[in-house]
Amino acid sequence: MRSYGQYCSVAKALDVVGDRWTLLVIRELLLQKGCRFTDLLHGLPGIATNLLTDRLRQLEEAGLVRREVVGPPVDRTLYHLTDEGRELEPVVIALGRFGARFMASPTGDESFRSHWLAFPVSEFLHDGDPSAPGQTIQLEAGDQSAVVEVDAGAVRSRPGTAGKADLTIRGDAPVVIGTLTGGLTLAQARRLGLRTTGNTRVLQRVQPNAT
Repeated sequence: MRSYGQYCSVAKALDVVGDRWTLLVIRELLLQKGCRFTDLLHGLPGIATNLLTDRLRQLEEAGLVRREVVGPPVDRTLYHLTDEGRELEPVVIALGRFGARFMASPTGDESFRSHWLAFPVSEFLHDGDPSAPGQTIQLEAGDQSAVVEVDAGAVRSRPGTAGKADLTIRGDAPVVIGTLTGGLTLAQARRLGLRTTGNTRVLQRVQPNAT
């Protein structure tokens, strides 16, 4: 691990997490919780296996990641963030908020994983009708599914599927994100290939946060 050699807290932090891929490893551990090595590889398309091994080792040495060996019937190793590692969550969220402005023009050849929606959805949207009963939106925009839950003034998201969603939306990631955040009207999104099943009025309840 290279050092900036500066007696500054920002430089010290970047000594630990400033290398390429490191904060994305943190992102995956925040979103997926306990991860197998293969889970991390899947969530980090483009990373070499030896580089991921190096990053995990560096994070373990820094006290930000710990490993857990799970015994029979299926022997496996899981990686978890430590309490100190979880302190990076606001940093990753802030980066996601800052980077959202650059997502309006996807290149078309970028990888996407559905569980990445969890940060932007919950950070950039709010419940426009908090007195109404809770509702759920199933998102299908890639390799996996994600769920948006709107209830009591809050919008939360998680990887996975809803038992019974009020609305399911399917399409390319930029179209799904644009529909949720109000960047696209439903009519525009449908012209771009969005497909819906269920009550589309739920989308009127999901409101972008003021910037």
